[in-house]
Amino acid sequence: MRIFVAASLLALAVAGCSGGAPSATNESAAAQPAHSNGFAQFRDGFIEGWFKLDPANAVYQGRHDFDGQLPDWSGAGLQRQSAFLHHAIDRARAFGDADLSPDERFERDYLIRVAEGKLFWLEDADQPHSNPAYYVGGGLDPNVYIARPYADAPTRLKALIAFFGRVPAAAQAIRANLKTPMPRSFIDYGVAGFNGFADYYVGDARKAFADVRDPALQAQLKTSSAAASKAVRDLGGWLAAQRGTATDDFALGADRFQRMVRATEGVDASLATLEAAGRADLKRNQDALAAACKQFAPGQTIPACIDKMNANKSADGPVAEARRQIPTLRAFVVAKDLVTIPGTEEAKVEESPPYNRQNSAYIDPAGPYEKNVPSVYYISPPDPSWDKKTQDAFVPGKKDLLFTSVHEVMPGHFLQFLHANRSKSMFGRVFVGYAFAEGWAHYAEEMMWEAGLDNGDPETHIGQISNALLRDCRFLSAIGMHARGMTQEQSLKMFREQCYQDEGNSRQQAARGTYDPAYLNYTLGKLMIRKLRDDWTATRGGRKAWKAFHDQFLSYGGPAIPLVRQRMMGEETARAVF
Repeated sequence: MRIFVAASLLALAVAGCSGGAPSATNESAAAQPAHSNGFAQFRDGFIEGWFKLDPANAVYQGRHDFDGQLPDWSGAGLQRQSAFLHHAIDRARAFGDADLSPDERFERDYLIRVAEGKLFWLEDADQPHSNPAYYVGGGLDPNVYIARPYADAPTRLKALIAFFGRVPAAAQAIRANLKTPMPRSFIDYGVAGFNGFADYYVGDARKAFADVRDPALQAQLKTSSAAASKAVRDLGGWLAAQRGTATDDFALGADRFQRMVRATEGVDASLATLEAAGRADLKRNQDALAAACKQFAPGQTIPACIDKMNANKSADGPVAEARRQIPTLRAFVVAKDLVTIPGTEEAKVEESPPYNRQNSAYIDPAGPYEKNVPSVYYISPPDPSWDKKTQDAFVPGKKDLLFTSVHEVMPGHFLQFLHANRSKSMFGRVFVGYAFAEGWAHYAEEMMWEAGLDNGDPETHIGQISNALLRDCRFLSAIGMHARGMTQEQSLKMFREQCYQDEGNSRQQAARGTYDPAYLNYTLGKLMIRKLRDDWTATRGGRKAWKAFHDQFLSYGGPAIPLVRQRMMGEETARAVF
């Protein structure tokens, strides 16, 4: 899914009760009268201040008063971001517990976690100087002006022209920032991203506004898009030229990886503890797969069983199949009373644009400030450079795709953002964390199977487990490649042999793990949510309390899950339990 989280890593994929005993609803500080302590003003000022420093994020959230702007990626601009975040943390910590209501304390801790997470990517990981993903997902995508009908076409075209006008300077700053030699996978990702934008700027971006009958605007579009395209293509060409000195030195290292998990998600667990949890989940899912395959493909190997499941493809392609799946999934959620579906919004399903196909599927949800703007679920076709066998294997079977649709739309990301965008806390609406978002969507896959989706059909179960195994291998690859010396080739082999992924997807996922070390958050978030659900519902009727649990969990927006656990369980401290 594409939301702006800590640098831009979730873009590979891109956007808030009272103390003591946990309550059934989220009574946010934003819904209460402002206290004289000044916290509400400080909290709201943080949002506005960050939007000024990262206006692309603001636009993505639906703040169109920032249209056409890009972050200042110069050295001075990056220093301003760093200083803002450090100052915000210091100010937040100056608000003592005695000075704040329980809701304000929650938002203070939420804000600190957001700021510390951003600082990790900015300073500790030093992504602006080391990783093209920081920029590819951090503002260079103009899709918000093209795909979101938030205003009439001439208004959006003017914003796009302003955006294009700022791209050459941004590209110059990126070129000045990125240091070489660079890992080979980073180069490949950056080349694909920058060249993809170059094609998009002068291709589909222009075509989207072909019906605007204003010769002056069309001339400006042609000129500005050509200049922007050349700037990012030159950047892609420069990166491509670095392949001769490319390295395999992508790892964060064990200590920094552990700091990443702590700073970005509030998870203070040893690598050994994390690794053990991931291996246990991998084993659990491998055992479940073996049992399901005995029913679905008796006497066949596990790979043959997976191939049989994936051979059942829709004749008219995955986009058409997903469009049929979503109403069925919605009806199931309603029939089983699993979670509230607020509003009447629906998600569109489209083929993903060529510049953004590093994942097989993702959703672009409407931001919290948008009005009457659809969310779009994108599904990627296979890479045309692959051989036919690899391309055919990349197209998901119906049941594999079913759980991708669960993950991206119902009751995954799309539903989660329906709740987040209605949170009583604007802070919770704006800052949705990686493990919260991806953990919820991945949790939803298994929860839907447990609730009886397709009535125990083994083929359906294999589709669910296939998706779970993919995330297990992400979890173990992230730790392995960044903290245990695992190579990219060894990661690819694990995806193929232990998680039974096709060759094309395994290539993509092993590469992604090098520049997105936080993609362990799918499984990490799922495990924390499952444990919280079990603990919370244990005294509230078990399965009968699932809907109440889901609604309250989603009401917070998207904080670090240990903060949600602390609030829902009435615990003294925020801790990760999985």
